[in-house]
Amino acid sequence: MSKIIIIGAGGVGNVVAHKCAQSSNIFSEIILASRTLEKCLAIAQSVKDKTGKSIKCIRLDADDVTTTTKLLENEKPDLLINVALPYQDLNLMDACLNAKVDYLDTANYEPPNEAKFEYKWQWDYEERFKKAGLTALLGSGFDPGVTNVFCAYAQKHYFDSIETIDILDANAGDHGYPFATNFNPEINIREITQKGRYWKEGKWIEVAPMSIHREYNFPEIGKKNAYLLYHEELESLSKNIPNLKKIRFWMTFSEQYLLHLEVLQNVGMTSIKPINVKGIQIQPIEFLKSVLPDPATLGEKTKGKTCIGCDISGLKDGNKKRIFIYNVSDHQKCYAEVLSQAISYTTGVPARIGAEMILNKKWRKPGVWNMEEMDPDPFMESLNKYGIPWNVISLKPK
Repeated sequence: MSKIIIIGAGGVGNVVAHKCAQSSNIFSEIILASRTLEKCLAIAQSVKDKTGKSIKCIRLDADDVTTTTKLLENEKPDLLINVALPYQDLNLMDACLNAKVDYLDTANYEPPNEAKFEYKWQWDYEERFKKAGLTALLGSGFDPGVTNVFCAYAQKHYFDSIETIDILDANAGDHGYPFATNFNPEINIREITQKGRYWKEGKWIEVAPMSIHREYNFPEIGKKNAYLLYHEELESLSKNIPNLKKIRFWMTFSEQYLLHLEVLQNVGMTSIKPINVKGIQIQPIEFLKSVLPDPATLGEKTKGKTCIGCDISGLKDGNKKRIFIYNVSDHQKCYAEVLSQAISYTTGVPARIGAEMILNKKWRKPGVWNMEEMDPDPFMESLNKYGIPWNVISLKPK
């Protein structure tokens, strides 16, 4: 029986709230906090309608460390689940240290004015969390998150030595809009318009954005073009998987999506550099975010499936081995359960599972941790139990 506070009331916050409310024996008290109280109240009502459980809602500016600290000191939760913007990670970690509360997030810290994904800022909190006897679990979403655990599980059960990892993320869903993003537009567009990067033989190799692609045959979805991007789990997995020689991340995009993105880039709408508009400084991408569909509203419209997994090669008993470990999720089934499309669902469910792993002490240990550093078995078991079933298939070794 534990008390949690969820920070963030977007699509993922909605899923986390619903999934935690389904397990009142574990999450006995739930608080939902956001800058926009109206979003919290709407989620709380939806949770009440679906599960009968009441959620306390609080207006909170997560950038304000002092206010957040006071909230945590007053409410005394057992865990803070951060599904707000990645710009707020460090402030929320500071508040957790101040109030002696364990911490979990789904995405690594990113400076507001620079499209740079790096764990260094959060890894620098290691000694402080260890000294305080607190756990900080980083990246407990799908990618990062489940993909990290897939790799750890493969390392434990399928390989003596992993040599290459290709993380593949395919969304074959159709929401009917000419152009929309499946999660926060600002974060999504910043992520895919920066230079691609992958790790090979101990070095980072940088390429032009979206300049490398390959066709991949995804289970239950079929053949899709996947484009090489940089993604944050590459940084931690390249550090934590022994003997690794190469790791890359790929994501699928439709031709229509890429055409719209190219036009928006060409006219400067994806820029994070502030411009003066009638005496007001505004980032073009912030304006773009305000006119694009809210990802939280896409659930009812989106049909089709996602397939996300890890294509892993290595050695077992001296022989070459290759597997694909993956999940397929259906957008409409996710919406029927928690009023969300599969992108938010497959991020929110792992956050709920990671929270349980900390609360039941299977994953609770002082310090700052990435997902692959924990025992993968209880997490993998919970994925099947709470709505993200996974499969493993053998592939022809490269």
